[in-house]
Amino acid sequence: LKQVFNKDKTFRPKRKFEPGTQRFELHKRAQASLNSGLDLKVAVQLPSGEDQNDWVAVHVVDFFNRINLIYGTICEFCTERTCPVMSGGPKYEYRWQDDMKYKKPTALPAPQYMNLLMDWIEVQINNETIFPTSVGKCKEETL
Repeated sequence: LKQVFNKDKTFRPKRKFEPGTQRFELHKRAQASLNSGLDLKVAVQLPSGEDQNDWVAVHVVDFFNRINLIYGTICEFCTERTCPVMSGGPKYEYRWQDDMKYKKPTALPAPQYMNLLMDWIEVQINNETIFPTSVGKCKEETL
């Protein structure tokens, strides 16, 4: 388990919402509805009077946190030797392109691809113009 929480691995700590903020309250409401065994369609419905972009942002961050936890538990089993290609089964290969270091789609070992992907997602989530921390400031076109 110590390996999962190694800072040099791809595991990242959960992004938290500040207690007392409306996003924190939305997060608590989302967690309660998802943990209550309700119909999933009902659980993800926008609560009355809440901003849709804030609601979506809360769920995007929660999803990222859950993926981080899942990946953190399996990353030690997928090395550059055991997973030399990032693929979605035998028919699909994922290639990385970021227009900075990788200007063309580039085949990478799965762990390297995942590190780049998780770093990229974290930058997006921490970008105040895409995911502002002030409630009601999300721009529809950015989500």
